[in-house]
Amino acid sequence: MNTAGHSEATARRGLELNPFRGLRYDPDRVGSLASVTSPPYDVVVRPDGVHHLQSADPHNIVRLILPQAGTPSARTEQAADTLRRWLDEGILTADPEPGLYVYEQRDGNGMLQRGVIGALRVSEPAEGLVLPHEDVMPPVVADRAALMRATRANLEPLLLTYRGDGTAAEVVERTAEKPPLLDTTTEDGFHHRLWSITDPADLARVQSELARQQALIADGHHRWATYLRLRAEHPSPSPWDHGLVLLVDTARYPLRVRAIHRLLHGLRVADALAAVEGLFRVRHLEVPLAEALETLADASCAGNAFLLAGDGAFHLLDHPDPDLLARTIPADRPQAWRSLDATVLHATLLDHVWHIPEDSAAHIAYIHDTAATVAKAEHDGSTAVLMHPVREEVVRDLARQGVTMPRKSTSFGPKPASGLVLRALEI
Repeated sequence: MNTAGHSEATARRGLELNPFRGLRYDPDRVGSLASVTSPPYDVVVRPDGVHHLQSADPHNIVRLILPQAGTPSARTEQAADTLRRWLDEGILTADPEPGLYVYEQRDGNGMLQRGVIGALRVSEPAEGLVLPHEDVMPPVVADRAALMRATRANLEPLLLTYRGDGTAAEVVERTAEKPPLLDTTTEDGFHHRLWSITDPADLARVQSELARQQALIADGHHRWATYLRLRAEHPSPSPWDHGLVLLVDTARYPLRVRAIHRLLHGLRVADALAAVEGLFRVRHLEVPLAEALETLADASCAGNAFLLAGDGAFHLLDHPDPDLLARTIPADRPQAWRSLDATVLHATLLDHVWHIPEDSAAHIAYIHDTAATVAKAEHDGSTAVLMHPVREEVVRDLARQGVTMPRKSTSFGPKPASGLVLRALEI
């Protein structure tokens, strides 16, 4: 029996988060809980990253979320076979009763994030309940949909934020005073704990607050688009009416918003600088990375600014030519969108100055780690474009207007680890 329920989309407004019987690793059947976890599938993009995780434990979740067979159909079949085998062998087991799950992440610098994992009713965009802020790439949605169809499972939660009134947060904090279901520290230094909420009164308090809320997709746009596609494919009521999410009240637990940097393959820094001469102000900085980022932050307060790297130094681009922006940025968008760094980067620099196609992996790589982006550019003789992060309020305001930002404009975090709790549709 599916415990997520089958409420109709028109039953009531608001977020509808339902308990479910989570699938979790049996700690006695794996090396350690830390060794079977993984970052979300879209963070583990390099083959060496997949290999590292596979080597950590033969049951690492990456074997489900990023199977390595040769063809797309072989990959989805492999994931489905692996999941069935792990269920048959008791590697993964279902909790005895449905619940919502309190999830906590801590790092060594005092950061604390808590949220609630549950099966969220998949709502249509017209309802305005779950707000995207970035576009998606159809091939990625098709890939995730094939994987979910084959496994009949939500293998990892996407990350949503909302601004709550404290009711759910009180339940979360009271639950976090109890002994957790699991407690582990992953190799990135994050400490993870998980609890189950099964008390009917506590469930009702959480659901009551969420029924009055609207959520922003912080991470997982492709997975949400996948939920929408699969829901449309299956007549309601069905298990596909719901999808696995982590909801974080950022009024109580603010997320970190970081930039996602660009690595421009085949473009030398000297050529990039020559192309922008007279179009941006350029300042050459012979300083360490940390100081260069501080200079970028200061410059971003006054307008669009970028750091170029890859030749052993840093080059600050700011004060773009207003006539250039007027010629290259669509005038039919809100001013907040027109003034985004990512908009100026893609519409002006990439499209019109450097002539680099945005949707080509052969030309652009998107990297979260700043130092790694610089190191890769210097190693390859390419150009790194370092960005300054966008504030969450700007993202949320644009999303409420129905305006999507350029791809990879933001990185909200910390992201939930994959492998701590899964949702099987038939359990």
